[in-house]
Amino acid sequence: MNLLRAILILFVSIKAYADIDVMLLKNYENQNIEGWVMSEKLDGVRGYWDGTQLLTRQGQRLSPPAYFIKDFPPFAIDGELFSERNHFEEISSITKSFKGNRWEKLKLYVFDVPDAKGNLFERLDVLKTYLSAHPMPYIQIIEQIPVRDKAHLYEFLKEVEAQQGEGVVVRNPHAPYEKKRSAHILKLKTAHDEECTVIAHHKGKGQFENVMGSLTCQNHRGEFKIGSGFNLHERENPPSIGSVITYKYRGVTSSGKPRFATYWRVRESHQIK
Repeated sequence: MNLLRAILILFVSIKAYADIDVMLLKNYENQNIEGWVMSEKLDGVRGYWDGTQLLTRQGQRLSPPAYFIKDFPPFAIDGELFSERNHFEEISSITKSFKGNRWEKLKLYVFDVPDAKGNLFERLDVLKTYLSAHPMPYIQIIEQIPVRDKAHLYEFLKEVEAQQGEGVVVRNPHAPYEKKRSAHILKLKTAHDEECTVIAHHKGKGQFENVMGSLTCQNHRGEFKIGSGFNLHERENPPSIGSVITYKYRGVTSSGKPRFATYWRVRESHQIK
């Protein structure tokens, strides 16, 4: 069993090298955000346009129809493919298909221009200038709202979550685009979320006697079990061994393990449906 776990972890680690270098978020944990800006965190699919093709965070090439990317800029832009709140499954289904159906429902909501010079606003101005000469319906720049203070940030979070939004992104507009997990861009939600690799299934008890009761995951926090958040279909068809799932949690224990870890969903691999 230990050998199998090692092989699975190695496989996932090798697969992770295919990820492209994009700016990734850390959690907001009461850092100083004076002079920062905020925006709604959109629950969609990361879309990175490298100037010629549209890629996922994992570096997989998406297949939007020609009309969608016809007038995209000849430079990189980073954003989220999104339609409306609480529609992640539909968004994911659209982006996974190679047939190009229903892409008209989506837009690439852009939060940065990675290779442009200057601060965040100067980088976004590069895209604004391009769009003024090449107007199109499928690119929209995300509004960045100056944060007055922490009370203003939490007020905005409350408004977003009241409308079924995922959370808030707060970032330092004076920082450059960093192709790594950055301390200059933070996410704030009522509950945190992270990814982990499934390494074992455990049979349930009682009402779950004939289905999965819990699973064991592993990530930088070590090994831990997740037994809640699954519906009956997911317990009958649990995430496969070696798959990467997203879970929500509320803080960590004294040993560094996630507190109240709850299954959310499988990380999308963007294969043909």
